Amino acid sequence: MISYLQGKIIIKKGKFIILDINGVGYKVFVSKKTFSKLPEIGKIIEVFCFLNVRENSLDLYGFLDSEELEFFEILKDIRSVGPKAALEISSLGPLEKIKERILNQDEKLFEEIPGIGRKKAMTIILELSGKIKDVPKKKKTVKTDEAEEDLISLGFPREKAKDALSKVPNNIKDSEQRIKEALKILGR
Repeated sequence: MISYLQGKIIIKKGKFIILDINGVGYKVFVSKKTFSKLPEIGKIIEVFCFLNVRENSLDLYGFLDSEELEFFEILKDIRSVGPKAALEISSLGPLEKIKERILNQDEKLFEEIPGIGRKKAMTIILELSGKIKDVPKKKKTVKTDEAEEDLISLGFPREKAKDALSKVPNNIKDSEQRIKEALKILGR
């Protein structure tokens, strides 16, 4: 199973991205919320993934943090909620807010999602009410350092890249400038 990918964004479309990982392009479906948080094309990102295996396709669904992935997995196990609807539900807002609204049986939460009417919303809420208490609170999100990732893509080991960047003066915030300074430290 593919559960995590790190690679360069080579294509961004409304509902998916394609990540280049060592010359192989992975099509990863993402929610609108996740899509809006993505960096521009050419940047390296990390995504937590769910591989949906069907008779005639293998679809990857991507998330920027593991908690959103866990919530997605709970959602897609509910009757009548497919992976695409689960993807949109899992991105309706901060996980704690979604959890709170479900526990308060607020069916209006699902109004924005195509194909989910009042009856289906109540079914989802009923099934989720017991399961949602098991969803963990937000943990540390994997945050990528653009300069570090660019140094790694240039062939430097992660530890050397981190070490060199730690020696760059703190007043330098621009990623490109940090890379130039780190390259000087690394002797290139």
